Amino acid sequence: MVKTPVSPTRKVSKLENIKERSNFLREPLKSELLEDSTHFSQDAVQILKFHGSYQQDNRDNRVKGQEKDYQMMLRTRNPGGFIPPQLYSTLDRLSDEYGNQTLRVTTRQGFQLHGILKKNLKSAIASIVKSMGSTLGACGDLNRNVMAPPAPYKNRPDYQYAWEYADKIADLLRPQTNAYYEIWLDGEKAISVEEDPEVVAARQRNGNGTLIKDSEEPLYGQHYMPRKFKCSVTVPGDNSIDLYTHDVSLVVITDDNEELLGFNVLTGGGMGRTHNKEETFARLADPLGYVTKDEVFDLLKAILATQRDYGDRTQRRHARMKYLISDWGIEKFRGKVEDYFGKALEPFKPLPDWKYEDYLGWHEQGDGKLFLGISIENGRVKDEGSFQLKTALKKITDEYALPMRLTANHNLIIYEIDPDHKAGIDNILLHCGIVIDPEKIDTLTRYSMACPALPTCGLAITESERALPGILERINGVLDHLGLGGEPIVIRMTGCPNGCARPYMAELGFVGSAPGMYQVWLGGDPNQTQLAQPYIEKLPEKDIESFLEPLFAYYKAEKIDNESFGQFCQRVSFDALRTFSQSYQPQKRRRVRKNQHRVSVPDAMFARLKQASQEEKRPMNQIVQQALEDYFEGQ
Repeated sequence: MVKTPVSPTRKVSKLENIKERSNFLREPLKSELLEDSTHFSQDAVQILKFHGSYQQDNRDNRVKGQEKDYQMMLRTRNPGGFIPPQLYSTLDRLSDEYGNQTLRVTTRQGFQLHGILKKNLKSAIASIVKSMGSTLGACGDLNRNVMAPPAPYKNRPDYQYAWEYADKIADLLRPQTNAYYEIWLDGEKAISVEEDPEVVAARQRNGNGTLIKDSEEPLYGQHYMPRKFKCSVTVPGDNSIDLYTHDVSLVVITDDNEELLGFNVLTGGGMGRTHNKEETFARLADPLGYVTKDEVFDLLKAILATQRDYGDRTQRRHARMKYLISDWGIEKFRGKVEDYFGKALEPFKPLPDWKYEDYLGWHEQGDGKLFLGISIENGRVKDEGSFQLKTALKKITDEYALPMRLTANHNLIIYEIDPDHKAGIDNILLHCGIVIDPEKIDTLTRYSMACPALPTCGLAITESERALPGILERINGVLDHLGLGGEPIVIRMTGCPNGCARPYMAELGFVGSAPGMYQVWLGGDPNQTQLAQPYIEKLPEKDIESFLEPLFAYYKAEKIDNESFGQFCQRVSFDALRTFSQSYQPQKRRRVRKNQHRVSVPDAMFARLKQASQEEKRPMNQIVQQALEDYFEGQ
């Protein structure tokens, strides 16, 4: 059995050498942080990721002949999406003081701050840690933020187990180096939290070679993981976390008295891929087996050790665990995991069908208190015109000091709400232009996701977050034209093929392939249980309507029962979609009179008009016309 992560006789990637020279995530980051410069070197940037930050360049501000507009993106690590009120207040303040005046909810239940300068990075991270937060392990080649369903059901023990074990797994797989505290807090651990003795004992057990002897990082070693390692915990039936997309997903199994027995385990999911590299692909996780609650930590260590010791450290695009399982097959992978685990796994337990939940709107918490799910378009917490979400959340946090849970669909849940405070919270949100009734949110917007992409992400090929709202409006136009208005299609967009917004699970996925061009994926389903497939390699953004109209027309004519658009695409086949599209004759649109005039309205009035249009499900111009007719009739 391999006992060290890297064989001295095997050529490894450049990044493996950077990790080895880093002295367990210290250098050259620690030295360069002291330098009076605007940015870090490329070697330091790689180590910075482990500390929860990416160095970025705002491409909107590039000026030929001048230095890049360097800034840092900072990401939090908070298992299960938990954000205590004092942490939210700190993040809100930091975004104004050091950032770009916005926060962004990620698709892994964390917060991102954009626009932080190098000189302010240490102060920002120290403030986060002192407010019960962390950024350690939010990025880099190690265990990332552990996800769990955000619903705070206090009368559902299975949901409480999911939260509990998300926290415990995060602690179990946390890097042990002191580099984080040395660099950002001058060696001081701001908050001393006593770890669960069960987790500490499990981390120290060597078992069958899961640990690396005499190492500051007994579980990771000096090279850490070949690539990122993502885990989640959920309950049977609840797929609010896209469980098939993670390296490891655990499913809580209880007995008839709702006592925890153990976990079903799935392994080998992942979204990242590279255009024109067929050896890279999105993949769904496979069932691995069942483990009792007493042995779950040992199994997680065995899975991690298998990937650590056998994952590809030569070619990074082939380094995720999904490729190891794809190359070996699940049976060989299971066998190697069992070697580290020390025994055979039990068979996977039967499960009910999975369903996506977003938990928007008001809900009973189960203990007399309430929780409220708030939809956040593309996860961007901001103030813009009459939309004042950032102000609203600050007011609610200042006045009520309530905890939050972030969701995997980059929304947000406020919980522990006293019923007497419901009206006050409603009033704050109403006056800040926030729609809280999920039935009044545009259906495409409700189920959509987009990555940040341009201008800050260095990997972005084209627009995503900034483009998707306008594209959804255009798609709504096509649906309305065909009599399909309000159809709840899951649409996701990314500016590159890395898949941060998980477009390969969408019913309709747009993946940036060139400036202004998108690869289109079809065939996921609303509950994120099947993988979409590439349908067209390069669709110009300007041609989206003419491309989609025949597909939607075919769907309307031939769908069965309650079949979703993605399920329909899978059933009829892509060949049938192409054949229909080739012979399709576009339906004539209502001709707009040449003497039709435009009338502008203030931003605040437009936001109210748009909201009324969505609530009443009729065009804005129709509402305006009726209002004008009523006005003139009253003269």
